[in-house]
Amino acid sequence: MHIIDSHFHWWPRSIFDKLCTRKAFPKARVNARGGYDYMRREDSGGHLNSWAEWFNLDKQFEYMASLGHEVDVVCSIGPFSVAFSDMPLAEGRDYALMWNEEMAGAQKKYPGRLWASAAVPLQDTRTAIEVLDDAVNRLGLMGVNLPGSVGSDARIDSERLEPFYAHCETLGLPVFLHPTDVIFQDMLDGYDGALHLSLGRVIEVSVAAMRLILSGTMERHPKLKIVMSHTGGSLPYQAGRMDKNSKAAKLPRPVQDYMRRMYTDTVSPHSAGIKFAIDYYSIDHVMYGTDYPCWDPAPCLKLIDEIKLSAADKQKLFYDNARRILGLKDPPKRQPAKREPALA
Repeated sequence: MHIIDSHFHWWPRSIFDKLCTRKAFPKARVNARGGYDYMRREDSGGHLNSWAEWFNLDKQFEYMASLGHEVDVVCSIGPFSVAFSDMPLAEGRDYALMWNEEMAGAQKKYPGRLWASAAVPLQDTRTAIEVLDDAVNRLGLMGVNLPGSVGSDARIDSERLEPFYAHCETLGLPVFLHPTDVIFQDMLDGYDGALHLSLGRVIEVSVAAMRLILSGTMERHPKLKIVMSHTGGSLPYQAGRMDKNSKAAKLPRPVQDYMRRMYTDTVSPHSAGIKFAIDYYSIDHVMYGTDYPCWDPAPCLKLIDEIKLSAADKQKLFYDNARRILGLKDPPKRQPAKREPALA
């Protein structure tokens, strides 16, 4: 089967090697697992850790091939996406431009097998739009990453960001909403990070999505394409509560109307969770995704096999939805070189 993994992470080493040279926070250091520890601030309760598997695209594709399917991938940034908004603006802009160049290079190396999305520094709205335009118009990236917060500011629904969301809507870009390790990491400390990783990130992405709804952002931008990670966080399972307790926001429609306009993936290590996401959002709004290398695609495929899906629905889930929702296009075919007519 031809598959598109809509939730896939590859990080370029050049970014983290440069972060290792920073004296101030945020900065990075090489760790014993072949990756890096990213440290947002000195008093942080934990660090974002990576390992060797995040940084070698050739080996990542080798593993995908071992699954017995033809697998294409969509690169998003994941929890590191907040880093570009953690730094002083000029640095955040430079790191985002550097990241986007690396992503464009990967697209060129793997045409038609890999698509990548852009980093933006959200500290300044005008700069974010300029970096986004460069990523899309010059580099050919296919989407943009939205962290669950802007640095330490939880308000991704800030009024100043309205032009940014309007621009994403105009461009028709998918916006990948992913949790970070900012707002809830220190509140949910302990247990060697287990509480935050299991619950904190789910809470953060759910809160971020609700901010986009309750602020009226989704109402003002009906074509804004939000791709919410991790089967929609906690929102589908608490959808009735979202409607019941959100009337004070005075939205013209129930909250669930906006929730169901969003798209999501199959990143839930529980077949019932994947099935519920499909039942709630509809098969047309869910894409196969694994969060690789945070989660192994092999058990994800087994969990999906436990769900009774028709052949047509499997085709949508594994391939067609990603092509349609994310606007994935085949690379232009090379024209054969013209042969000069032979001399008489």
